[in-house]
Amino acid sequence: MGLKAVPIWVCLNHSLPQLGLSDFVQNKKKIQPLTSYRVNLASFKKWECKGLKLAQNEVSQIPVEDDEKPLSPPDLEGESVADGKIEETQITESKGFHRDLNSLPKPLSATDLVSSSNDSSKVRVAYQGIPGAYSEAAALKAYPKCETVPCEEFDSVFKAVELWLVDKAVLPIENSVGGSIHRNYDLLLRHRLHIVGEVQLIVNHCLLGVPGVRKEELKRVLSHPQALDQCEIALNKLGVVRVNAEDTALAAQVVASEGIRETGAVASSRAAEIYGLDILAQTIQDDLDNITRFLILAREPIIPGTDKPHKTSIVFTLEEGPGVLFKALAVFALREINLSKIESRPQRKRPLRIVDDSNKGSAKYFDYLFYIDFEASMAEPRAQYALGHLQEFARFLRVLGCYPMDTTL
Repeated sequence: MGLKAVPIWVCLNHSLPQLGLSDFVQNKKKIQPLTSYRVNLASFKKWECKGLKLAQNEVSQIPVEDDEKPLSPPDLEGESVADGKIEETQITESKGFHRDLNSLPKPLSATDLVSSSNDSSKVRVAYQGIPGAYSEAAALKAYPKCETVPCEEFDSVFKAVELWLVDKAVLPIENSVGGSIHRNYDLLLRHRLHIVGEVQLIVNHCLLGVPGVRKEELKRVLSHPQALDQCEIALNKLGVVRVNAEDTALAAQVVASEGIRETGAVASSRAAEIYGLDILAQTIQDDLDNITRFLILAREPIIPGTDKPHKTSIVFTLEEGPGVLFKALAVFALREINLSKIESRPQRKRPLRIVDDSNKGSAKYFDYLFYIDFEASMAEPRAQYALGHLQEFARFLRVLGCYPMDTTL
């Protein structure tokens, strides 16, 4: 008999404003690269995340409601049925019965459920960036034989999974030097994907240049702003001008395509191999222990177990009152559950809450969403009791995922 994981959604009777697409779109200012460094990406079409034309066909809003179900193939967002015709992106409904019964899919056995999680040869994994990015390295660490699918934006990665273009997504969520990636925290709430795993990756920045060049010849270096900041000491010694790029791998691609000896890039050793650049210096970051944590996302949650250390990620909002946040966190301490991460984000729909005060009128202050990672599996009674206790203080509670911890580097 097949097993199906059931997502866990908890919401109280108190009203919560709907959170839609427009509520979580940040005014993202893209850094304009120098005109001479613009490059045609046509040669990399075979890696493109096909089917995503986000600038023209925006996916419809996904409000947070209790009765909403995870997306399935016939429920693709933004599609409609009119005059008996189904648009191209929907899966066409088959007519009639299968003539050959042997062609029908066979039910999964218990052995299949165990082995399928380790079979990475059939998995398509989306990531943000282009080949050679650190996110691609994280995807290959999680699924060594997978097919990686690059996407231009973080939003594109989420939608690629929702639209069944890929099976999984790997997204960075925090860096030991740069801190949390707030954009992805907001997207976690806006989309209906589930966290099914995590990857911890050591980031080793390399200084790259065209073949035959020496690092002393460089006058400018391209890379992502965070990568440039993380290599400040080494770049200051070289006395080079730092130029921002949207991605470390893209910086390496630009240097390779332009072929200017005076221009280098900060990227991974894999990017040097892909784009045919020389590694002029390795491990140039200021802090040697530079680790990025990635989340693995899927359309369906996994069945939590107790055979290995698990982590559970949740998001909630609280009622107002003295010590409410302290009480909310105490439900984990009372059950000896360790909190490994806590992040707060202002609510986009209603950032300010008004408090009536008979003496001074009304006061306004930020209303927050709290993201928490705690080290326990939802299969453990103590985790279930902790979340049940948390409901006494929370106006809204959602489990983002329960997944095995990554303890390897």
